[in-house]
Amino acid sequence: MARTRALAVLRVRGAALGAALLPAAAAVVLHVAGSTGRIDGPAWDGVRWGVTAAAAVLLAVAAAVAAVITRARPAVSPAVPVPESAAPDLHRMVQDLADKLQVPLPSGIELTPDCDSWLEDRRPEAGEQERRPAPVLVIGSPFLWWMRVAELRALLAPVVAGTGAAADPEIYAARRFVRGLDAAVGVAAQGRQRRSVLLRPAYGFLGWAGRLLLRGCSPHVAEMERGVAAAASERAQAVDYGLRIVAQEQVGLAYAGWDRLLTRVALPAWRMGRWPSRLDAGVVAALTELSRRDRLADGFETRLGERPACDLLEEPGVVDEAVSLLAARLFHGGPCRIGPEFAPVSWARYPEEVVDRIWRAEAARLVQVLDEVRPGARARAAEAATARGPRDRGLLLRDEAGRATLGRVIDRLAAGGSEELAARIGALVAQDEATAAVAVEASATPVYQLLPPRTGRELLADHVTAMVCCAAVDTAGAGAGLDWLDGPALVVDGTRRGDLSFPVLRLVENGDAAPLRAWLSALGVHPEKSVRLA
Repeated sequence: MARTRALAVLRVRGAALGAALLPAAAAVVLHVAGSTGRIDGPAWDGVRWGVTAAAAVLLAVAAAVAAVITRARPAVSPAVPVPESAAPDLHRMVQDLADKLQVPLPSGIELTPDCDSWLEDRRPEAGEQERRPAPVLVIGSPFLWWMRVAELRALLAPVVAGTGAAADPEIYAARRFVRGLDAAVGVAAQGRQRRSVLLRPAYGFLGWAGRLLLRGCSPHVAEMERGVAAAASERAQAVDYGLRIVAQEQVGLAYAGWDRLLTRVALPAWRMGRWPSRLDAGVVAALTELSRRDRLADGFETRLGERPACDLLEEPGVVDEAVSLLAARLFHGGPCRIGPEFAPVSWARYPEEVVDRIWRAEAARLVQVLDEVRPGARARAAEAATARGPRDRGLLLRDEAGRATLGRVIDRLAAGGSEELAARIGALVAQDEATAAVAVEASATPVYQLLPPRTGRELLADHVTAMVCCAAVDTAGAGAGLDWLDGPALVVDGTRRGDLSFPVLRLVENGDAAPLRAWLSALGVHPEKSVRLA
């Protein structure tokens, strides 16, 4: 079925070529008829030369479009190449799979910061146009660190089996044609944005032609790829089929741990100009932590005694660092060169270089906002009542500008006006992110956003949490820590505290300071003392 659909794609290509040649064929017929005397007269001469001119223009346009489609470079998935010298055991395992499945060997192996694996065709280099290179095997790096060797082998079997279909000349030609169309549409989109006004109509026509052909091919391409996947899965049933079921369960677990690690642990570090240099090793720690907390994950921790697939690499740490840097540039963006503004950080230094810096920076921004936004009517009335009466009002203090105390934050939010504070914090965060984006090269902008932008209310809650943590560190002997599943954490007496979100949300959303004050009192935090902001 896959080959039949590939032929259908090639028929679309042939139909487009025939449509481009049709006026030229008509012009040839008219010229032959005129030379043999079958048609004659001034009227036919005008028709003949008019059709000839139209055919010449159409052929020139078709040749230009075909040249762009042929020469356009399809998008290549960002990945870290793994040569045979860096992972001889991994290459040997893939070669053994290809031999057992009786399919061509992939031309290379690459790792990508994603929980997926696939084959990717690459454009032949100069001098290699006559042969069809085998596709590259792209493996999700979290699989190598979390899966065992046997599980990875079972997982890759149907992927490697797909090289058999890639060697088929019709399927290869159909895929190459579709990739060229997709690349041409991308060239047209970039040309309309960056080129002069005079060239925009040409790029517009190129984009229209490419999209038209893609619409004609898309149903056949989808069915072709389904057929290829079905054939590869059927071929791979002869290799480790029973173990593949277990491996598929690990795929879902690895994806959950990887997503949690990126959004809760890596993203805060990237925002502070640091990139964790051992993300894949962090996946193992995160999933091990999950196995301790979740009864559904019982038994997964015992797998750690088996040989991990990362042992197939000669230097797992070097590969992990390269993949971690690629993940930072893909999901967050950053300078093309490593420097003080974008430096690696180890997991041991993460609490000090990331968590503590985040808390101090957000606490400083919160104090700045308190200075900029005037207190609401309720807050001014509370201040006046405090100034008139000698009675103790607990933690309610005068809102003095520049005073970096947790008590000031609690008083302000308890008296109302959180909407104004949230709006101002959101504006400052957006301004800081825009300033940072200007300093980043266009080629280093993120290609995928891990999380939607945070709302002003969420930012205010994060900043209040940071202020509470700073006060706990400075006045109660607490410390900054790392939770593999939840990110930055407050550590008190060697234990991570995860019960801070509720009292903070009560204060931010309802103006109820009682839960937070009770929490602070239980830990011995002194909100009236100033906190260090830098």
